[in-house]
Amino acid sequence: MASHAPRSASSRTAPARPNTAFRQLRGRLSPGEFAAAVRRSAREIGEQVSCDARYVGRVESGEIRCPNYAYERVFRHMFPGLTLPDMGFAPRETVRGRGAVKGRAQQEGAAPGAPVERGLAPGAPVGPVPVPGGGAASLATDPDHRDTRIPNSEESDVLRRAFITGGPAAALGLAGLGPAEAAGAAAVPGPRTAPGGRAGAAEATAVEEAVRRIRLLDDRYGADGLYQRATQPLHTAYELLDAGIQRRAVYDRLHAGAGELAISVGWLAHDSGRLDDARSHYAEALSTARVCGDAALEAHAFCNTAFLARDAGRPREAVRAAQAAQQAAKRLGSPRLRALLALREAGGWAGLGERTGCEQALARAERLFAAGPGERDPEWMTFFGEAELAGLTAQCWSALGEPGRAAEQARRAVALQDPHFTRNIALFTAELAGDLAAGGHPEEAAAAAQRTLTLLTQVRSARIRAMLDGTARALRPYRDCGPVSDFLQRYAATAAGARGTWRRTPWARTDPLGRR
Repeated sequence: MASHAPRSASSRTAPARPNTAFRQLRGRLSPGEFAAAVRRSAREIGEQVSCDARYVGRVESGEIRCPNYAYERVFRHMFPGLTLPDMGFAPRETVRGRGAVKGRAQQEGAAPGAPVERGLAPGAPVGPVPVPGGGAASLATDPDHRDTRIPNSEESDVLRRAFITGGPAAALGLAGLGPAEAAGAAAVPGPRTAPGGRAGAAEATAVEEAVRRIRLLDDRYGADGLYQRATQPLHTAYELLDAGIQRRAVYDRLHAGAGELAISVGWLAHDSGRLDDARSHYAEALSTARVCGDAALEAHAFCNTAFLARDAGRPREAVRAAQAAQQAAKRLGSPRLRALLALREAGGWAGLGERTGCEQALARAERLFAAGPGERDPEWMTFFGEAELAGLTAQCWSALGEPGRAAEQARRAVALQDPHFTRNIALFTAELAGDLAAGGHPEEAAAAAQRTLTLLTQVRSARIRAMLDGTARALRPYRDCGPVSDFLQRYAATAAGARGTWRRTPWARTDPLGRR
């Protein structure tokens, strides 16, 4: 535990003092209630922080002298007009510097001796295992340039200006875009390494931020319109690896960041129906993981490869990839990760029609999921909760030809889904519509399909469109039913408008209901 970590010289010269100002801001709320308010405020501004009562206690005790940038933005949103000193925090410059960075790492929960770089939010991955503690992954869209600027004339000024000073959102060309704008916007040229340039901590942080930004936008809007734009930062990340890296800690972070970025871009390709492109990106991530010996990245790459194989109609490959992912994840200490990988294996067995193998994998996933979240859960797994567990289980029962059991789980998935994950709400609602249609409940299926169409005004996903296409085909024999007729007419109108932007996909051809 971080509280037992030996203190650095910097932390010994600045003993913790209770933060009475922040305690007054909490008022009559309990630490847990205040933490929930922090998380709600974060969602309002597009941040994602894992604040809990423990974090609040560490702030109030003075253990955390200055919050990371994500928390700072949230606190400023909650208490407009107040500066960090007004909230009882130390000025940021007093906790900077080589010794201060080391001390702050231990205050924020890093393991003794863990590499920490300026600009890296507590909780972000450093090497294969995330740093434990109460800090959260930063989704910075406006980083403080003073903290990410590294005074090294040999580093690439071009990269810093284009990829850091402009922020990852600017590098992606995605800042402030909603679904319509994201779908139609042109790609933005990415930065290139300068001759003799060397990558440092600032570049590693920029890659990590780009990954988080892509995931945030995908959760809200889906992949269509984002994929082409996200490929340039990926190219840049791999150029950074060739630019020359002196420090091992930066080398590890850049490899992990580039691999995670390859997976994120691969997922955008996957969700928008570009399965060959997705396969290539996942293979690139797996190669990166093998080069740097990163078991966490390897498990993630195999996890997505299994998912892709199932959607591409290669269920046996899905089983093998999921089993390889589980082997890589054995030493990572995350039951939640192993639960997701068991679900990936279950999906492969279901595609093969192997009920026994599927049920055994589902039971293993339930047991591992029940162990609860842990400090070593990968940052990318924020989407994996009860809703995702129910949704993936629904898909297994659907593939095994049990639409009733599938619909039951799909209802749970929709009801339990966090509102932040708009794309997944649309996905599970489309799954429910398909299961109800297969189970002989046309009116309920039409109602769920109508809700999906409404959600697709916010989300762009070729996969979800393909699922609705299958549901529409299944409901055509019931076109004389009023609710079904209304859905089919609305769907025909929206499908005609979208015809140029979504493509026929392998899962739409192989699955009569177009399900994921």
